[in-house]
Amino acid sequence: MGQKYEVSLLIIRVVLGVTFLLHGIAKFQMGLGNVAGWFESIGIMGFLGYIVAFIELLGGIALIVGIGTRIFSALIGFTMIGAIFTSKLSIGFIGAEAAGYELDVAFLAMASVLVISGSALLSLDGKLFGNKDENTSTKISA
Repeated sequence: MGQKYEVSLLIIRVVLGVTFLLHGIAKFQMGLGNVAGWFESIGIMGFLGYIVAFIELLGGIALIVGIGTRIFSALIGFTMIGAIFTSKLSIGFIGAEAAGYELDVAFLAMASVLVISGSALLSLDGKLFGNKDENTSTKISA
């Protein structure tokens, strides 16, 4: 793939990673018990609050450093689908009194791009395991 394409994927990966790292940190700061309680208050099993908090925190870190990008992006995508259908859908795409699900859809789209394409530029995966896609595209274009 071209350098511009890889830079674009890097930007998406890092922005999504920082965003979810901060969301994860916020959940840990408010207390995971409180997060679980909020989940229960909207009719979701409380233990899922713990899972979401860990996905956001660890997934954010993983995306920033570029390890397991496709896996963590898929987990974040599933988290966004869950958020949309359990707490945001009734508010609408652009909520009047609270945030709608427009941002969740944008995060879902970003995560989907990373699941489909990965992001090898400046990634720990690339350093540890090499980038097969990059080698292939280099051979094709040479």
